[in-house]
Amino acid sequence: MSNKPITVRQLNMYVKSLIESDTKLSYITVTGEISNFKDHYSSGHWYFTLKDNDASVRCILFKASASRVKFTPKDGMSVTVKGRVSLYEKDGQYQFYADDMYICGEGDIAVSFKQVKEKLEGEGLFSAESKRSLKKFPKKIAVITSSNGAAVEDIKRILARRYPVCKIIMCPVSVQGDTAVKEMTDTLDRVYTLSDIDTVIIGRGGGSAEDLNAFNSEILARKIYESPVPVISAVGHETDFTICDFVADVRASTPSAAAEMAVPDIIELYSEISNIKSSFIGRLRAKYENAKLKFESYISLFSPKNLQFTVDSKQITLDKITNEISDLMQNKVNLFSSDLSSVITKIDALSPLKTMSRGYTAVQSNGKIIKSVEQITKGDKLKLTFADGYADCTVEKVVKGRKVNV
Repeated sequence: MSNKPITVRQLNMYVKSLIESDTKLSYITVTGEISNFKDHYSSGHWYFTLKDNDASVRCILFKASASRVKFTPKDGMSVTVKGRVSLYEKDGQYQFYADDMYICGEGDIAVSFKQVKEKLEGEGLFSAESKRSLKKFPKKIAVITSSNGAAVEDIKRILARRYPVCKIIMCPVSVQGDTAVKEMTDTLDRVYTLSDIDTVIIGRGGGSAEDLNAFNSEILARKIYESPVPVISAVGHETDFTICDFVADVRASTPSAAAEMAVPDIIELYSEISNIKSSFIGRLRAKYENAKLKFESYISLFSPKNLQFTVDSKQITLDKITNEISDLMQNKVNLFSSDLSSVITKIDALSPLKTMSRGYTAVQSNGKIIKSVEQITKGDKLKLTFADGYADCTVEKVVKGRKVNV
């Protein structure tokens, strides 16, 4: 440069150009401790100082880059930042322009999980007082999960087997990726508008920490907390815990376990009703026999000739009691019989034997149900199950691609 005087801004711009032309400073990684951290909410930019025992440097992380960081920086936190060095010509100080930030020693997901958990727990979203019991006999259950995972098939199969009278509302969503949180929260909003939903199951099968991270979202957790009905969180395997597990009313270790606890077993209900009926009839009979024995003991204590009037009076009373007990027992038996008939009718309507009795058969190969001609080939061994027995057969011919007349 010449000795001709220049402005301060020109000086700073020249120094800035020298720094930015140095390729060693164009993209570097620096490790240090955060201090003086400030989040400018109006602009979204982060301003902080990165320091070690001997020095410090001013840093800035612009809004676009800050939105990608998966944790909230705090003073005293050891981090690694990546970016470039430049000079801010207004005050002549050089500073570090960060593009990304990572926790030293602990993963971003773990740090974010800990921060969200502590925050929501402090607000009372995990308290036992806020948990609700599941409805014992639900009429309609909403299931929010992926449409193509193993979890959805397990849930549908178990609900249909245990309690087929319950209606299932399937709500397919993405359970991982950038759109997962929004899809699940939007779906919950729609489900909450349905007045006849008794229970909500939300979850997915197991996976890595990254795969399950959508269920650690603070936004999703707050939406689950707003639910007007009990929510079962069914995320991952037994050892995996997410924020959704803590905020939901009930946590299931797997999607299959969620389906098991959401509904009763209709076969067990049938057995319970039968036991109650038998017990009630037995108690009524015992009461009747006890009254009869008491009456007979009264007669044996007194002479019939001298106490004929008393005997006649007791006989009338006994007859009245007997009739009342008989009527009461019959009414109760009729009531239980009606309830039992209703359950039997529903079970019978779902029975595969009912269908077989009309001439249909169930076709199996190696223990698996055959639903399509595409599943068999010539020479396959098949088992045909009828209402009154079964037959082992060998396929001699397979016709595909057209409707077969029966």
